[in-house]
Amino acid sequence: MSAIHSSQLNFFASHVPFDRMEPAHLMWMLERMKLGYYAKDEMIISPDQGVVDHFLVVKQGEVHGEQKVADASDADAWMELGEGECFPLGALLANRPVASLYRAGKDTFCYQLPVADFHTLMGMSAPFRDFCTRRIANLLEHSKQIIQAQYTQSGAEQQSLTSPLSAIIRRLPVTCSPQTSIRDAMTRMHDLRVGSMVAVDEAGRPLGILTLPDVLERIALPQIDLEQPVIAVMTTQLTSLSPQALAHEAALMMAKEGFRHVLVVENERLVGLVSEKDLFALQRVGLRQIGSSIRLANSIEELQESAADIRSMAHNMMAQGVAAEQLTQFISTFNDLLTARVVDLEINANNLNPDELCWISLGSEGRFEQTLNTDQDNALIFKVPEGMDANKVREQLLPVAKRINDTLNACGYPLCKGKVMASNPQWCLSLEEWKGTFANWITNSSQEALLNASIFFDFRALYGNNTLAEELRDWLLAIARDNGRFLHQMAVDAMSIQPPLGFVRDFVLGKENKLDLKLNGITPFVNTARIFSLASGVAHTSTVQRLRSGALKMKIPEAEIEAWIDAFLFIQVLRLRHHDEEKAKGIQDQDLDNLIDPEHLNELDRRILKEAFRQARKLQTRLALEYRL
Repeated sequence: MSAIHSSQLNFFASHVPFDRMEPAHLMWMLERMKLGYYAKDEMIISPDQGVVDHFLVVKQGEVHGEQKVADASDADAWMELGEGECFPLGALLANRPVASLYRAGKDTFCYQLPVADFHTLMGMSAPFRDFCTRRIANLLEHSKQIIQAQYTQSGAEQQSLTSPLSAIIRRLPVTCSPQTSIRDAMTRMHDLRVGSMVAVDEAGRPLGILTLPDVLERIALPQIDLEQPVIAVMTTQLTSLSPQALAHEAALMMAKEGFRHVLVVENERLVGLVSEKDLFALQRVGLRQIGSSIRLANSIEELQESAADIRSMAHNMMAQGVAAEQLTQFISTFNDLLTARVVDLEINANNLNPDELCWISLGSEGRFEQTLNTDQDNALIFKVPEGMDANKVREQLLPVAKRINDTLNACGYPLCKGKVMASNPQWCLSLEEWKGTFANWITNSSQEALLNASIFFDFRALYGNNTLAEELRDWLLAIARDNGRFLHQMAVDAMSIQPPLGFVRDFVLGKENKLDLKLNGITPFVNTARIFSLASGVAHTSTVQRLRSGALKMKIPEAEIEAWIDAFLFIQVLRLRHHDEEKAKGIQDQDLDNLIDPEHLNELDRRILKEAFRQARKLQTRLALEYRL
């Protein structure tokens, strides 16, 4: 066997369906394949080229499938194909031209097999034929979703993201007992054409899961005994969601943890399994791929590429109509992943113990409300080891924090102009020092203290020992709730920022005769929600969750709360759309603003924005009543 064939075999052995093909059939295919190169943006196949004459497998790079459905809209639907993926199966099986334009998303190499050899291989290899037949069914379903999305002008992503998992589960989960042999479990997976098997106990509680990638890594390559219990090769550290959880929560979990499946559990019993494909064809925005790239990044260059992917993802999701609450959560979650990776690399490079510290995010990131216009707001909590003092620990951590802040800056997250960053000695403190700082703000109630409170009370653990942040949060809620004077002062300060509604004109315009959607738009909601959460002892940091949980505890009618949330989210949508439009004009991330000219809004948006500001005013009226202002 030649060296070239050896490397090719290694490549195909790591991808479905080739890893299940007989060696003789695989060698037959390789002998007839050629390797083609495509530069970035180069057309690989188009409908104009006629009936497809090659089967292609992506060896290296990225292929985008662009599909226009009857010119229903200006938006193109993208399908992203990566290493080891095959195309265009639908056209090959139907002996027709492709329906999509396939382009190289970056410099790309593809293995090419002539169409006649493709059909011969289909007859020779059952695993190959099986895969091709099932794949086209998936593509047809995907195409139907695209057509529906474009003609109804509501993205399939939007519908999926807002649906409960109970509405997405397509079939009962395929299960076995933990003592089932590996051979029997794999045979059943093959017969039922499923990509996963879950072991459950007699009560239906999930104990482990086996997926197709596990088969290659844990069974085929080590060549283990197939008669041993399947639980021995399963993943047993399981994470699950309830049937009432929304699809976007599952998508976030997949992206953050790199999972392909999410267990759906009710009363400890497995009731379903949701995969990437079940959700909303995640390939189109590459969520898991972005998360995987971040977790594997080892250089600034790789991190910068991932940061660019996050911004591209946000643009794509904007174009698909994903709701503001979900979109900002996605942006914040991926920014979390990237920040945590930067911190982890520096902590490991300096042989520091992550259990001795906690990197926390503040401000909009702490609230899961980041847009495309965001700078850094972060801090450090640390333990003081026996025999050392806080100053000595701080002296060790500040240079590390400085490198972390600089790396994040290089990735497109600008340094905070107010120096609210972990590299500032003021915000690199021991747990006891943080308690003292917060206690001083609460008892002092000066303007500076209130400003700091508006930033730091939104802290959230991002990396390291989360119990440090949790202990600080519990302590803070306990003392803040009992300090009426401080909460009253926060309420007075919150009332100083009014929504820009005029009595004569529609809006009160500010700088450049524009509206500041951040200062006068979302800030009244953010500040009031923060006060409600502190007053009611709610640990949530997001504005929406603070309103839903904190305001409810304050006996405020649910309909009133939901009206505030809708208004807040609409303003967030306008901010996101404004940032996206500015980026389309070539404006850099650090130069994005929140200023809009209401004259440039259509009539409907103007009317909704006015109502949103009215809701902000109603929310402040409720705050004034609570604190007798």
